[in-house]
Amino acid sequence: MKIKTYKTSEINPCREASKITATILDELNDLITVGITTDEIDNYCLDRIKKLGGSPAPLFYRGFPKSTCTSLNRVICHGIPSKDRRLEEGDILNVDVTTIIDGWHGDSSRMYKVGNISVKAQNLCNITHSCLIESLNVIKSGSPISLIGKKIEEIAHFNNFSVVRDFCGHGVGLNFHENPSILHYYDKDYDNVKFVDGMIFTVEPMINAGKYHSKILNDGWTAVTKDKTLSAQYEHTVYINGDKIEILTESPNGIFYN
Repeated sequence: MKIKTYKTSEINPCREASKITATILDELNDLITVGITTDEIDNYCLDRIKKLGGSPAPLFYRGFPKSTCTSLNRVICHGIPSKDRRLEEGDILNVDVTTIIDGWHGDSSRMYKVGNISVKAQNLCNITHSCLIESLNVIKSGSPISLIGKKIEEIAHFNNFSVVRDFCGHGVGLNFHENPSILHYYDKDYDNVKFVDGMIFTVEPMINAGKYHSKILNDGWTAVTKDKTLSAQYEHTVYINGDKIEILTESPNGIFYN
């Protein structure tokens, strides 16, 4: 498997795209509330991406109709923003934003809690965030990529949650999706695929309150839990810069997790 690598001197547009993404996700904390639609959230993100000098990667990507993915409650990923559903007290929502600057992509997503949520929903969000942050700590040039999935599974299973297998993280940079796939569960085949200096990729664990199985709705995009239980996801774009791991989509205001 050929892994694309980038020099630190050339990725400033990727850093800029990632910062715009993180800035907008920060701003959504003040926007997302009871009564707003996911279409209104999408329109806000599109407007802000454009004003900050970027363009939205998801828009028309393989036919996707919107600028962001908004995944509500049992939706695992790739939810399509809609005018038909207003957020309600107790909802949990993932918003996934990818900004393009000069062809470079910055990809991140976060969970947002609408009003007072259930203890189970809160615990699911807590553990999903831990899966992301703890798995970033195992990244090191020369180490097996499989360590990410091993760490995420360890945390999720200990807390009686499951790890989605049908979707994964990915290389990113001048293309929205590049090699390698970043699995969020352990696969021994990835023991032989190593992190290398110069990689840019996403880690984006999707954790279910029930079983890991998913299905795609008739729109061809929206992935939901097959057993109708809740799902949560957090995502960062990271860059291996020698001995340093740069989290390119780190929150400018330190509020990645709420």
